[in-house]
Amino acid sequence: MKLFKCNNCGQPVYFENYICLKCNAPLGFDPEQMDLLALEHKQEAVHQNQEAGFQHQDQVEGKWQAEEQNAQEEMAYAILGLEEQEEKKLYKYCSNRNYNVCNWLLPYDSEKEFCVACNLNHTIPNLSTADHLEKWSRIEIAKHRLVYSLLRFKLPIISKFEDNDKGIAFDFMADDPTGANQLLTGHDHGNITLNIAEADDVIREMARNQMEEVYRTLLGHFRHEIGHYYWERLIESTDKLQSFRQLFGDETADYGEALKAHYAKPHSNEWQNNFISAYASSHPWEDWAETWAHYLHIIDTMETAYSFGLKVKPKMSEPDNDLSATINIDPYAAKNFAAIMERWLPLSFVMNSLNRSMGMKDSYPFVITEAVKEKLAFIHETIQSLGV
Repeated sequence: MKLFKCNNCGQPVYFENYICLKCNAPLGFDPEQMDLLALEHKQEAVHQNQEAGFQHQDQVEGKWQAEEQNAQEEMAYAILGLEEQEEKKLYKYCSNRNYNVCNWLLPYDSEKEFCVACNLNHTIPNLSTADHLEKWSRIEIAKHRLVYSLLRFKLPIISKFEDNDKGIAFDFMADDPTGANQLLTGHDHGNITLNIAEADDVIREMARNQMEEVYRTLLGHFRHEIGHYYWERLIESTDKLQSFRQLFGDETADYGEALKAHYAKPHSNEWQNNFISAYASSHPWEDWAETWAHYLHIIDTMETAYSFGLKVKPKMSEPDNDLSATINIDPYAAKNFAAIMERWLPLSFVMNSLNRSMGMKDSYPFVITEAVKEKLAFIHETIQSLGV
């Protein structure tokens, strides 16, 4: 995730912010510009809504545009002899802004009600149930970060409302209150189901321990499940299938039986040389999805480090074990995956060391072996080969 700033006052702001905490300007993310914009409302007789931070009649509907250019921009236009800018783009908020679960924008004249991220939703939690809105908010934060990455890669993002066969649909659902059926998070031909209990930190931690996982987050779930979807779009029935099988194995092996065997066998570390996680060793599809998720972990975290201009230069360094690195490449645009790995290993060591100083678990508790590097490189090359 890159860094964002309020284009009204210059204050650094987070991707999820709805208002600038310094100048109180409303903020909205434009997925076409891939930028978070400070907005001004284009309507007469507006008044300040202090509670929501919006200049509007207690709502967020209406016509918005980016804030006026600052003094430096005005001077630049004057030097260039330009008297007027192009007419500013007009926006409207995604309708889910009314629930405070989305700050994304659409063109004002768009016929759509929802942004590119929210348009993928098929089922949302029952908001009449206590705490479901809070859980949905957490889920949307993670999902919007996922969609940001997909947009950065220029991967195809299609809603099942537009193409039922090739599209994506998210179902955010709760367990049956009678306890008759337990809802499982998973993927089925573009349909991604998430049990909203995963938005509860305590429940998710209990599941992590029960499943003997070292990492379990909402964003991790999304990155994993969308990996299954892109296997169908980018690998299945393409000329990359044979290369996939050479690295990940034959996906025609019975999936259900593979999972049964995985959960039935005693815990061991036999998987560690060839897989990113124990679950990845269960079946080639899961190996792909787990590796895909880690690829997104690496790329998005490195973009943040790149945006900060981060340099790692330990005071203790050995010639054969140098942890120095300058994060000076945009990983989304990098063609050479080896250059990403050279920077990731020192960066992840720093991240883990900082977490330990705070008394927290490692932020990236995984070991990337040579076999896993090959798989990650294959995913990188697959995305880069799209030529977008």
